[in-house]
Amino acid sequence: MADYSYLVVNMPPGTSRDVARRILTDHAEYGQWELAGLRLYADGSRRATLRRPIIRPGRPTERQHMSMK
Repeated sequence: MADYSYLVVNMPPGTSRDVARRILTDHAEYGQWELAGLRLYADGSRRATLRRPIIRPGRPTERQHMSMK
C-alpha cells in the first residue's frame, strides 16, 4: 500500500468554479497531485485535499551494488 503526502488548499468565499478548477488543475499538472476530497461550505468557501504518493527509492540488489564498485 502506498504512503501519501497531503496538501490542503483553502479557497475563500466568492471563488468561482472556474478559478477553483484552474487552481486544482495546476496542482495536478505541475505538482503531480490528485484530488482526494473537496468540501464546499455554506459560506461559499472551499477546502480541497490533494494527495500524491511518496516515492521511496528501493534497496539496490546485489547485482546493482556490484556494478557500482
